[in-house]
Amino acid sequence: MNLFYTPHISQSLFLPEEESMHAIKVLRMKSGDMIQLIDGTGGFYEAQITHPHPKHCEVKITKTTQGFNKRNHYLHIAIAPTKNIERLEWFLEKATEIGIDEITPIICRFSERKIIKPERLEKVIVSAMKQSIKAYLPKLNEAITVEKLMKQNNDNDKFIAHCYDDQKTLLQQAYNKESNALVLIGPEGDFSEEEVALALKNDFKPISLGNSRLRTETAGIVACHTINLLNESPLNPPWGT
Repeated sequence: MNLFYTPHISQSLFLPEEESMHAIKVLRMKSGDMIQLIDGTGGFYEAQITHPHPKHCEVKITKTTQGFNKRNHYLHIAIAPTKNIERLEWFLEKATEIGIDEITPIICRFSERKIIKPERLEKVIVSAMKQSIKAYLPKLNEAITVEKLMKQNNDNDKFIAHCYDDQKTLLQQAYNKESNALVLIGPEGDFSEEEVALALKNDFKPISLGNSRLRTETAGIVACHTINLLNESPLNPPWGT
């Protein structure tokens, strides 16, 4: 499948320059060839190349599907950026492949990285969306302090995964199927006791992700996979099986 990301779609349109280059120069596609497009907001399109230009390839939409594989829940993971930025990129890639709607980098007391550059991270997310054949582009927010996030968010189910020996419930037992969720994942040094206390004050439920002590990016993936698995239902892609 030749899948391309085009955020602004009309009946006849031009692919973005990077996508045009890939289609014409790399894949050597020609006039009349069929391709598939996604718009990042749930639209999945079949289209035909009408003018194969390597900088502004023109295509014509032949079939439209809206709400393509829309999930029955909304997942927001707020995660502390890792010291090694490649580990954060790995989390973004895999979480996008599994299924996630929103990501917020959070700055905590024990954070080893407090500045991120979103441009590269956005490209990782777009690439993973295309690779996994998804039509919804996860939203990447600007980095904010965990205290600010705790006070401003109103998601239905709110969870904090920490490593203190407090009473915690496994995420798969605490989460209500088909509900919207926000999960906080702390840095390698964990959340501070003050941050955990503030989370509880703001109605976050303390959760466990299992018996193992996980790296930040691994914990994020476990949370992402757990919630998706609990909500899993058969999918019927339009191109068949």
